[in-house]
Amino acid sequence: MFEPVGQSPAYRRVCEVIRGRILSRDLPEGAVLPTETELARQFEVNRSTVREALRQLQSNGLVGRRRGGKRLVVTRPTKEAVAGGFSQALALHEARVMDVCEALLAVEPGIAAAAARQRGDATVQRLRAAAQRFTGAGGDSAEAVGAVAEFFDALAAGSGNPVFVLLNEPLMGLLQPGLADIIDRVPQARRRIGMAQQQILQAVAAADADAAAAWMSRHVQDFRRGYEVAGLPLAAAVGHGPG
Repeated sequence: MFEPVGQSPAYRRVCEVIRGRILSRDLPEGAVLPTETELARQFEVNRSTVREALRQLQSNGLVGRRRGGKRLVVTRPTKEAVAGGFSQALALHEARVMDVCEALLAVEPGIAAAAARQRGDATVQRLRAAAQRFTGAGGDSAEAVGAVAEFFDALAAGSGNPVFVLLNEPLMGLLQPGLADIIDRVPQARRRIGMAQQQILQAVAAADADAAAAWMSRHVQDFRRGYEVAGLPLAAAVGHGPG
């Protein structure tokens, strides 16, 4: 299955060869990898080298073990794992809240429009449930923020575009701490969020991509204004709390 590799260092070469097979779909999701002993034989390296290569692949979410299983299989990184790495990278690169808002304004209207073009019944039902959850959250800001995140997740999933799904998760995750403060501090926040959700829901249900994008644009701009009204610093670095 695999050819021998050189030494530079060997575990990285082994890791990259297996990674390449996974990304090219030669090793599809669910494929069972050979044992460490067999991989060491094929690559003509020590088992410790193979073990370190597999550890690297596991940390990247490309291989893992099924529940109760002993053999490693090819896996797909979860959107939560991708989001965690992306959010961490943004924090290390000193991205600011205003940068996240700008990115949301560029991305989220396109996601809403794509969801409207797809107009899946399951998406409409999921959006309606999230909007109802938000309305029923009452004074529970954590529940309200969870409902907002669910609404955005439903749109991303309904777009049918996996890139949108992976982009949406970390951006919304970075916005959520500040959103909780906005909901608590800005009296009109709940009403405006609820109104935007209803308008976007209606646009998606009617397969009106232009209206969905326009209302999402207003919705994201409201988030940015909410930061200002709540006295939260837009120039604050993400990952350091809302301020």
